[in-house]
Amino acid sequence: MKRTFEVTPWNIVTHDFKPEDKRLQESMTSLGNGYMGMRGFFEEDYSGDTLNGIYLGGVWYPDKTRVGWWKNGYPDYFGKVVNAVNFIKMHIKINGEAIDLAKDQFSDFELNLDMKKALLTRSFTVTKGDAKVAVEFVRFLSVAQPELSVQRVRVQNVGSNKVDLVIDSAIDGDVKNEDANYDERFWEVLSTEQGTDSGNVLAETTPNPFGTPRFTSGMEMRNVTALTADKVAQPSEKEVVNEFTGVLAPNESAQLEKRVIIVTSRDYDTQAALTDAMHQLSDKVAGQSYDELLEAHEQVWADRWNKSDIVIDGDTEAQQGIRFNLFELFSTYYGEDSRLNIGPKGFTGEKYGGATYWDTEAFAVPVYLGITDPKVTRNLLMYRYKQLDGAYHNAKQQGLKGALFPMVTFDGIECHNEWEITFEEIHRNGDIAFAIYNYTRYTGDTSYVLNEGSKVLTEISRFWADRVHYSQRNKNYMIHGVTGPDEYENNVDNNWYTNILAQWTLKYTLQIIKEVSPEQAKKLNVSEDEKKHWQDIVDNMYLPYDKDLNIFVQHDGFLDKDLKPVSEIPADQLPLNQNWSWDKILRSPYIKQGDVLQGIWDFIDDFTPEQKKSNFDFYEQYTVHESSLSPAIYSVLAADLHYEEKAVELYERTARLDLDNYNNDTVDGLHITAMTGGWIAVVQGFAGMRVRDGKLHYAPFLPKKWSHYSFRQVFRDRLIEVDVDQDGSHFKLIDGEPITIDVAGKPVELSK
Repeated sequence: MKRTFEVTPWNIVTHDFKPEDKRLQESMTSLGNGYMGMRGFFEEDYSGDTLNGIYLGGVWYPDKTRVGWWKNGYPDYFGKVVNAVNFIKMHIKINGEAIDLAKDQFSDFELNLDMKKALLTRSFTVTKGDAKVAVEFVRFLSVAQPELSVQRVRVQNVGSNKVDLVIDSAIDGDVKNEDANYDERFWEVLSTEQGTDSGNVLAETTPNPFGTPRFTSGMEMRNVTALTADKVAQPSEKEVVNEFTGVLAPNESAQLEKRVIIVTSRDYDTQAALTDAMHQLSDKVAGQSYDELLEAHEQVWADRWNKSDIVIDGDTEAQQGIRFNLFELFSTYYGEDSRLNIGPKGFTGEKYGGATYWDTEAFAVPVYLGITDPKVTRNLLMYRYKQLDGAYHNAKQQGLKGALFPMVTFDGIECHNEWEITFEEIHRNGDIAFAIYNYTRYTGDTSYVLNEGSKVLTEISRFWADRVHYSQRNKNYMIHGVTGPDEYENNVDNNWYTNILAQWTLKYTLQIIKEVSPEQAKKLNVSEDEKKHWQDIVDNMYLPYDKDLNIFVQHDGFLDKDLKPVSEIPADQLPLNQNWSWDKILRSPYIKQGDVLQGIWDFIDDFTPEQKKSNFDFYEQYTVHESSLSPAIYSVLAADLHYEEKAVELYERTARLDLDNYNNDTVDGLHITAMTGGWIAVVQGFAGMRVRDGKLHYAPFLPKKWSHYSFRQVFRDRLIEVDVDQDGSHFKLIDGEPITIDVAGKPVELSK
C-alpha cells in the first residue's frame, strides 16, 4: 500500500514530485472521454523514467503470438492497443535551455486532477541560471466534442531578469509501445503538413499478416497565442512543429492554447473523407473560445455527476475513492459507441492489451444498469452479438460446437496467448449469458433477450452441451480441464462456478426458447433432441459439495491442498504473484479472487443464510485479493451477512485500490473494470439493493465510520435517490412515474 496523493473529496492532487513515483502519478492522473485517452505524462521534455501513452478507442494491432512451442488451436496473434501518435508534445525553452524536471531545479510543484470537471492541471516554478519562471499546464479531452484535445500552457517570469521564451508545439509520429517485440513501431506516417501555427500528421498502422484491418489516424493542431509564430524546418518526416517565441519582462506572462482534432478510419471509409473531416472539425472548434470549449465539456460532466454521484460524509478517503472509481469509468466508457467496450486498463496503460475481457459482463453491466440509460448496457450486449462469427471460430478451433466468446478480443476472435486462460477460463460464456439475464431482469425490457439475445444464449448452450462429458461412474455431467475466476488454479476439473453457470445457462436458454416468437424459434432451430439433452445436463450436472463443511467445493481436489490461512503468510511474501514462483502459487490453497463466492454473488437470493455464511467463512480466509475484481464481491457478501467491519474494509480496498496502490501494480495503469467495485459495494452491499420479480428491494445500513451516504439510481425510467444517515434510510423519486419499492421487507411508495 502506497499513497502518493492527498485525500480530498473531488481532486487527485499532490504537491510532491518524486521521480520514482512518476509512473504511478501518470496512471492516476489519466484522462479519457470514451473516444480516446491518455496517461498523465508530461507535455514537455522529460529525460527520466516515464510511460508516454495515448490510446484511441478501437485502434489496435495484431502482434504475433510468441510461445515456446505451439499448440493446436492457439490464437495466431496477440491483440494489443497501439500507442497513438503523440499529439500533446511540447518543448519549452528558457534562454535557450529546455525545461526538464528530471534535471532542473524547481519548486511549488502541484499536480491536480479535478474529477468534477475532468481537468488536469500541473504547475511548478523552475530556475535556470538567473531565470526563474512559473509554468502552468492545463489539459482536457472534451466530452462535448470527443475528437477534441485541448491544452493550455502559461509561462510567467517571476524572476528579476528578462527571459527569452520558446514554445514548440508538436505532433510526433515516432512512437512505440513499451511492450512491443524487438522495439517495433506500429505506425507508418503517410503525410505531414506544417504551417506556422498549425500542422497535421496522418499515420497508418503497419501491415500485418493476419488480415485484420489497418487503422489510419489523423491529428491536426491549431495553436492560439500572442507569441510570435516563427517559420522553422520540420524536425523529421514523422513530426511537425510550430514554434512560438517572445521575451518576458519581470512579472510578464505568455499563454498558448493547443487544440488538436483526432480522427480515425473507424469512422471514415477513405483517407480523403478522414482528412476532410479533420479539417472541418478543426475549423469548427477554431470558431469557439477556450472558455466556451471548456464550459461545454464541464456541462456534460455535470450532468453525469448529477445522475450518478455517491456522497459519503464522515470519511473523506471513502468519498475520494468512490468518485475516482466513477470518474475513471466514465472517462473510459459511457456507451456512445456500440463498437467499443471496457478494457481492464481502459486508456491508462498497455497491460492486458487494451482489449475486452469478461470483466464487462460480470462487473460493469450491473453498474451501468444503475447509473446510465439502459441503451448504454444494451450496446454492451450488442457488442457480443455482433461478434458471434468470431465466437463460432473460437469454438471450432477447439473442435467444439456453438459459440465460445473470447477471453480477450477486439473483434470477436480470441487474441490472448496463455492457454490456461484463453481456452480453459470458459466460464466467460456463462458470464455473458448472465449479463443478458441481468439486463432483462433489471430493465424489464425483453426486446433483446427474445431476439438477438436468444441467439447468443442458444449458441452458448450448444457450446456447453458439447463441452461437458458424462461420467458413467458418477452418473453426472462434468467439465474437466478448466480455469475458474481464480486464476491461481489452472487446468482443474469441475470448477463449481463454471459448472453452475453452464447448468444455469442451459436452463435459462430453455426458458427463453419457450418465449420467443415462432419466427425467432425457427431461426434458432433448436431440435427437440437438443432440448432433451440440455435438460438432462441441467438435471444431472455435477456440482462439488462437501457436506461436513457445508460448502460448495471450488474444484475437485481443492480440499486436499495444504489448507493454511492467508494470515500465516509472512507479510514480506505478499503479493504472492510478485514473490512466489508460479508453481508454488498453483500448489497453494490461496485464491486470487472470488470463485465460489463469485457464483454466490451472482445468484445471491438462491442460497440460504447458512450456505452463504459457511462458504464465505471458509473461502475468505484463503483469499489474497490479488485480482482487482475481488474485494467488491466479498464486501457485498460480508454486508449481506452483517459482517460490517469486513464489508467496510473490503469496500476501502476496492474503492482505493489504485489510489493506495494496494497490489503494487498501478504503475502499469489503472484497474478500470475494477472501478465498478466501489459502486457495487455501496449499492448492493451497504444499501442492500436487489431486484426481485421486477421490484427494487433495499436493506440499508450505515457503516459506523460514516455519518451519511447517498446515491442516485436509474431504474425503469425512474431516477431514485437513496439517502442513509443516523436517523435511518430515506428515499425520493427525482424523476419518472410513481413506484413502489421494498425497504427491509416493507412496501414504500415513491412519487414526486
